[in-house]
Amino acid sequence: MTNETDDLIKTEDLWKTYEMGSTQVHALQGVSFDIRRNEYVAIMGPSGSGKSTLMNLIGCLDTPTRGRYWLNGKLVSQMNDDELAHIRNKEIGFVFQTFNLLPRATALHNVELPLIYSGVAGRDRSERAKRALGMVELTDRIHHKPNELSGGQRQRVAIARALVNNPSIILADEPTGNLDSQTGVEIMKLFDKLHSEGNTIILVTHERDIAAYAHRIVSIRDGHIASDERVSPAVLA
Repeated sequence: MTNETDDLIKTEDLWKTYEMGSTQVHALQGVSFDIRRNEYVAIMGPSGSGKSTLMNLIGCLDTPTRGRYWLNGKLVSQMNDDELAHIRNKEIGFVFQTFNLLPRATALHNVELPLIYSGVAGRDRSERAKRALGMVELTDRIHHKPNELSGGQRQRVAIARALVNNPSIILADEPTGNLDSQTGVEIMKLFDKLHSEGNTIILVTHERDIAAYAHRIVSIRDGHIASDERVSPAVLA
């Protein structure tokens, strides 16, 4: 099956069950939803709700116990580890709360990493990484290492790294969690700009004021979708 609509993500009856000794814990229970191209979606829920499990499935970091998941027309829920690794590198740009940058590498080299894994040649790799850093307004910091950058600049490097392979989705996990409130607003302005340029953004958060910047909020509770609503995004001053 391939998607004949504009759906970028399609899930059907996703379950994730963990064995905890003699007990089964159902982290996700029959989750079904679609995300269209160029949507800006927040997945929201408290700790233990299942939102991180859902993020791992969307990001092809894990596979469901049962159910089906299509990403860009491909049935990824039945792929093996090697196939999933290829999909992660090609289709998904990850942005994490803790930045996940190599401490001894420059901003440029950190952004180049996904291209190295993709086998992109040196000169092309460097040009694409510089272009991605330009998109996040860090052209003047390309030779700086993470300890020479502010928290907001480090997250911009991480976002440039997420963008460099031109992925189908940007998947951001609590992207402002390690930043002060003003820097967090600046990062959310950047996501808003990237969305306006045509990127599909999925934001995973437990903070309602961060989720409010999205155009659609999917709330997860006890492994179920509690609500799924389109909203008017908060105004970024």
